[in-house]
Amino acid sequence: MQDGKYASDEVLVGPQWLQDHLHDPTLRVVEVDVSSTAYNTGHIGGAVLWNIYGDLKDSNYRLVDKAAVQDLVRTSGIAPDSTVVFYGYAPAMGFWLMKLYGHSRLRILDTSRTSWEQDGRPWTVQAPVPAVTDYLLPDQDGRIRAGQQAVQDAVGLPAVILMDVRTDAEFRGERFWPSGLAEPEGRAGHIPSAMHLAVDGLLTPDGAFRSAEEVRRLFAPVKDSAGEVITYCTVGARACTAWFALSYLMGRGHVRVYDGSWAEWGKMPATPVEAG
Repeated sequence: MQDGKYASDEVLVGPQWLQDHLHDPTLRVVEVDVSSTAYNTGHIGGAVLWNIYGDLKDSNYRLVDKAAVQDLVRTSGIAPDSTVVFYGYAPAMGFWLMKLYGHSRLRILDTSRTSWEQDGRPWTVQAPVPAVTDYLLPDQDGRIRAGQQAVQDAVGLPAVILMDVRTDAEFRGERFWPSGLAEPEGRAGHIPSAMHLAVDGLLTPDGAFRSAEEVRRLFAPVKDSAGEVITYCTVGARACTAWFALSYLMGRGHVRVYDGSWAEWGKMPATPVEAG
């Protein structure tokens, strides 16, 4: 990251850019959220919804398999040459998922859905019906994803930073879910040896990423000389945001997402857990 600049400016697009390109034939817009509630009240014209719990996660909060992702991508009208713009509650999760399967033309809208609507930009309650594509996804890029065993093997290793990006209350073990809801048979706390670095402050009130200097200050505890970083949160949304900021805004290599995150780890009976 150069002074005053992100490492990769092109991965973020502003609202005017998106509005100007909404009707480009190769552009696809995807809203990523934990439910359909917000989307159904209104969304960017032409945008499809990816529901984290309904489309991206299985019943054990693990990422769905390749066949399910491929079907989702195809029915979203995404082709190998598509430029895909993500927005909503968890745009970085959509970005990470497509990058996991090798797609290169990916962008994140650098504003919130609320700001977009309040600015009077194209907004609708009509869900589009995209033409289904025949996209054949390649195998996953294991360099950006960490499974539960890889995380467990990394506990206590000085060459790996396990980065917990949840809130203070979640890290201390005061709650399992961010909302405060309990999870049957779930244990609250954090992974032993994890660094706590909440990423709630990464975005401005209008949903844009903070300046390069502010992002640099937020991630200052992550030493440049450190080896691999594995991010985790509750279901992977915030972990993907941290991965995106580290990888694309700061230009750091060797960053992976533990997408199972606490929803998986905290429900497994034998995984080590610390609280406090």
